Amino acid sequence: MYISTRFKIVIHLCGFLVVLYSLTMIPPMLLALVEKERSLFAFFSTFAMAFTGGMFCWMTTRQAKVNLETRDGFVIIVLFWLLFSAISALPLWLDDGLQLSLADAMFEGVSGITTTGASVFHNVSALPKSILYYRAQLNFIGGLGVIVLAVAVLPLLGIGGMKLYQSEMPGPFKEERLTPRLADTSKSLWVTYMLLGGCCIFAFWLAGMSFFDALCHGLSTVSLGGFSTRTESIGYYQSDAIELVAGAFSLLSAINFTLYFVAIARRSLKPFRRNAELRFFFIVVAIVVAVITLEVWRAGMYSLPKSFVHAFFLTSSMMTDNGLATADYASWPTDIVVLLLSASFFGGCVGSTCGGIKALRFLILFKQSRHEVHQLAHPRAIMSIRVGSAIINDRVLRSVWSFFFLYILTTCVFIWLLNLQGYDLLTSFASVAACINNMGLGFGATADGFAGLNDTSKFLMCAAMLLGRLEIYPVLILLSRTFWRS
Repeated sequence: MYISTRFKIVIHLCGFLVVLYSLTMIPPMLLALVEKERSLFAFFSTFAMAFTGGMFCWMTTRQAKVNLETRDGFVIIVLFWLLFSAISALPLWLDDGLQLSLADAMFEGVSGITTTGASVFHNVSALPKSILYYRAQLNFIGGLGVIVLAVAVLPLLGIGGMKLYQSEMPGPFKEERLTPRLADTSKSLWVTYMLLGGCCIFAFWLAGMSFFDALCHGLSTVSLGGFSTRTESIGYYQSDAIELVAGAFSLLSAINFTLYFVAIARRSLKPFRRNAELRFFFIVVAIVVAVITLEVWRAGMYSLPKSFVHAFFLTSSMMTDNGLATADYASWPTDIVVLLLSASFFGGCVGSTCGGIKALRFLILFKQSRHEVHQLAHPRAIMSIRVGSAIINDRVLRSVWSFFFLYILTTCVFIWLLNLQGYDLLTSFASVAACINNMGLGFGATADGFAGLNDTSKFLMCAAMLLGRLEIYPVLILLSRTFWRS
């Protein structure tokens, strides 16, 4: 049985990860100490419990040699996000100044670490500085976890066609098994991620934000997390420059991070120009921005230049599943908001911090559909489906179609379950789209935040956020009987 042979290895690694994660409580703890905020005790308590528990699990399961197998990867991925979600919620629940219920704390914690950005706080601007920073830090750490998951782990497990782009990766990205070389991969991704984050923080500061706001928004934007220091989000600043910075870095953060790594290593922009998924992604973004600009301008809401700025920002934010917003987005015509909510399913590129189905999968589906049309017109012709220079085999096609079906089916199930709780169809669709795509912006009853949902619905949306972030397959595999057979 799997449990008897691999259990200690999984617990050992998870204990080590919890110890590492407990250290992230130190920065907000120090900020709370400087600002003399009561949140200090909540962060310290969380640090003490996580560090002690993680160290105990790590030390009591020590072995001379630890060899990870592919099956371990699925268990570790799921436990990784479940444990980190629970720990992320703990300081919010323990802080008596916030007065959050367990459901609210779990929702906020899961939303932060999965880079969803949906919030239960009515007045974000009034939160203590340490909590504001902590929420941004949750996004940033979750974003790095997403990249490592998408680039270094999921392709090795053969999930949803994500092995396809592996051929373009340098050295450590080509590994076909879970090995210590993942440390090299993670280090390269960390450096790239930090550089982009630093550039984003600097750009927000130049655009007129205070340093603290620029820091928090920079961390949230690069992670496509969407948590803001203001109740009105980006709309608080009433600044075209800030909206353009937020929109631009949303798009930059939706690019496959391995392309940044390869481009820096080769000192060339060719990896960007030659990447078929990236071209497809920018074409779709341009089309949606153009449509939204014309629709907003035609509705008489803004002048044409203002319409473009707002459309570019909000399209970039919602399509990449960032979730930063202007204060009045909910007052836009319903057809425009529904289009943007639907666009959130598209997401960005694989290997980025975005949620959604991802551009690569849509590109494969588009090419396969076009191939079917050509095959029907010329039944005897021998044609192949290509993405860039790579030929798409039947295994990848089946994987992509299967993932697409499961993603849509799961979305429909969550919409139905939320509808059963008494919420109208538009609210249910918008809330599920916001959570399963890790986008964070609701509509209808959740346009002003998710605090109004009942506790059952909040836990449902926590499950949707985690399923969306884990890309469904790891959870389904763990629930299958065949996985646990020896």
